[in-house]
Amino acid sequence: MLAPLSHPPKIICLGLNYIDHAAEANTKVPNEPVIFMKPHTTIIGPNQNIIKPNYVHELDYEGELAIIIGKTAKNITTSEAANHIFGYTILNDISARDYQFKDGQWTRGKSFDTFAPTGPTVTTANQLTDTSNLAIRTWVNNELRQNSTTHNMAFNVNQIVHHLSRIMTLEPCDIIATGTPAGVGFAMKPPRYLKDGDTIRIEIQGIGTLTNTVKQQ
Repeated sequence: MLAPLSHPPKIICLGLNYIDHAAEANTKVPNEPVIFMKPHTTIIGPNQNIIKPNYVHELDYEGELAIIIGKTAKNITTSEAANHIFGYTILNDISARDYQFKDGQWTRGKSFDTFAPTGPTVTTANQLTDTSNLAIRTWVNNELRQNSTTHNMAFNVNQIVHHLSRIMTLEPCDIIATGTPAGVGFAMKPPRYLKDGDTIRIEIQGIGTLTNTVKQQ
């Protein structure tokens, strides 16, 4: 299977949007969404390999609910947001923490090729009408690492679309990754980063399961 969308106009990602993840990162929940972008060259589909360059030493996973925009949105209200959402999928916001944290912003550490596994399918908004309390779980080599719910999001789906539409025009097929819950590798004590051969499996209620394996370059 290929990724549901291979060339979206934009991939917009939120940071620190889960209360439990902000706590494990020892930071405050932001008053407004913290955003960064990924290029479309990061996208791969289910069961494709995440390529770990040999100079990246702190590779990490982030299981996320992703919004697929269905209709152009600009300066829309929270109550209008649902009318602009086509559906939802899973995105793994793979991160090179050693590059992410040495920069003042996160783009470089998030933008390596293959760093946005996406899929397995898009569940349409009329199939998934309530995203307020979806179970989201991530396993690494069958070890459960992330086990949370979208109820822990600081900004819900409609609020995210509202805030982003005030900044930029949202276009059909834009992907918005809504942030990750607690349980990422860098926050463990000691940190536990991904290595060659590791398999990451992300499951979100109502959408399915996304599985990818790390391959050392």
